Order: sequence, then structure tokens, then C-alpha cells
Amino acid sequence: MAQFKAFAPQVEVNGQTVLAVLNGMGPVQDLGQKILAQHGIKNPLPGLWYSQQAWLDAFRTIAETVGPMTLYSIGQAIPNSAQWPTQITTVEMALASIDTAYRINHRGGEIGSDQFNPVGPRSGKMVCHNPYPSEFDQGIIYAVARKFAPLGSFPWIKLDESAPTRKKGGDSCTFLIAW
Repeated sequence: MAQFKAFAPQVEVNGQTVLAVLNGMGPVQDLGQKILAQHGIKNPLPGLWYSQQAWLDAFRTIAETVGPMTLYSIGQAIPNSAQWPTQITTVEMALASIDTAYRINHRGGEIGSDQFNPVGPRSGKMVCHNPYPSEFDQGIIYAVARKFAPLGSFPWIKLDESAPTRKKGGDSCTFLIAW
């Protein structure tokens, strides 16, 4: 599977998460609403569920018309928009919680996963086995790491080009993380 293609046609996304598209588009939220509506998602509401494939189709349109950096911004909005686990106190716990949040906000079949693996005392790898664009995942990882990074440290996230990537038709992307 490559990015923008749901692993299963029946998978749905929580409306609260879908709203991250609008929150992440800042001054062009009207365009985000139009793009979502073009793909059958009109006036998304928290608590309702929407087709993941329709949402992914909207992501593709956003990437093609507005650009991939907007996908990164939308990813950064996810931790403030989606339902998220509580009681997190460290960067490691926060990065591991991305998979939990992913499961809370998706339902209806094979959704994939986001697995964090510590590598060193202030570094790790995140393997995102999901159909989302790489820039979106990178934005989520950055926002989560930044929120819980020790004072004075700045998270660094990079796509590991030596591992399979969805951009090249793979089923996952691996990100190198340091803080």
C-alpha cells in the first residue's frame, strides 16, 4: 500500500480528528471545508464517524493544491484536535501514545499502527504503518515530541530514507527522532 489508500474500505475516522484538517489549515480553512465537502465530508462534527478513504482523498487534494507543508501543519494540529490518552509525563510515553490515540480515533477494520521504539536516552524511531502522507505523520510526531520535550531541547524528526517509505510505494514510513 502507498499513502492515500485505506488498508480496508470500511475504516472510519472520528469527526473530532477530521476537524484537524480545518485547524491545521489556518487562514485557508474555507478551502479545507470545500475540499472535505468535495470528498463527501460536509460539516464534520465530533462524535460522528467519516470514511477514512474520503478523508485520505481530501489529503491528496490538499497535497496537490495547497502543498505538502499544509499536511505537516494538519499533523501538528492532531494532538490538539483528536482524542488523546492522558497521564503522559515523558517524551517516550508521548510518542508511544500516538498509537493509542490512533486506535481511539479510527475504527472498522485494519487501520495500521504507529510504533515507537527507543534507540538511545533521547532518541528513537517511529514506524508509521498507516495510509497517511509522510508529512502528516511527521507533523504529529513533532507536535507530540515538542509538547513533552525537556525544557531547552528541540525535537528533531527526519524521514529515514534507508527504510521503506510510503512515498516509494511502501506500507510504512520510519522516522528518526531526537530531543
